[in-house]
Amino acid sequence: MTTGELGNGTILTAIVDGVGVITLNRPEVRNALSSELLGALPVAMLSLDQNPDVDVLVLTGTDPAFCAGLDLRELGDSGGNISPDSSPEPEGPFPERSKPLIGAINGVAVTGGLELALACDFLVASDRASFADTHARVGVMPGWGLSVLLPQAIGVRRAREMSLTGNYVDAATAAQWGLVNHVVSHDVLLETVHSLALDIRSNDQLGVQQMLETYSRTANTTVAEGWKIEASMGSEWLRNTEFKPEKVAQRRADIQSRGRDQNRP
Repeated sequence: MTTGELGNGTILTAIVDGVGVITLNRPEVRNALSSELLGALPVAMLSLDQNPDVDVLVLTGTDPAFCAGLDLRELGDSGGNISPDSSPEPEGPFPERSKPLIGAINGVAVTGGLELALACDFLVASDRASFADTHARVGVMPGWGLSVLLPQAIGVRRAREMSLTGNYVDAATAAQWGLVNHVVSHDVLLETVHSLALDIRSNDQLGVQQMLETYSRTANTTVAEGWKIEASMGSEWLRNTEFKPEKVAQRRADIQSRGRDQNRP
């Protein structure tokens, strides 16, 4: 096994049996997306994707969360982890890759964290996982394809409900809606994902990569314009007076309290 750290330990990487695992590692803040983590994540993804010893990628988080979205403390203090001049391109949160990416959703996946999950090729969820889109509640707009990928996964009406209410969807409901492929006991999540990754590795890898490219091209023939519209609207939102870091700071406690209430056992 080969292991590594990036971004002062905000990203952990490991290679096991030809499977490259990327772990978001800020558990004290539910793996929230700081500037440092946002800088390290694409570096880790690109490095593993280009590694000839890796055939499949896995994205997960250090318990208890997958990813709580943007770090609201940093966003509320300076807005340094979001900027209209560095807003994401339509391609999403990851650099261009050629290898399959499985999301191992070990806990809450919220807003930006939900977008990270949606950018994976498919998802396996722990029974502790839950999903929410709180963009409107925070006062920021998506820029990583949520308004395209979430309706593709669960249908436009359910996607609108998630985005307009900000309510959490539990793992069982996520599976029923088609957001995740499987829900498993928390203690076997990574084992299950690793087994699926080995199934992928048992195929011809050039064939696997060609299938990924085919899916990408056919999916984008009807929604490519949606990516551009979302990216443009998100940038415009940031540039106007609607977005102010101090507003996020005011909302942060209410958002976190509401999330705890909705995720209480």
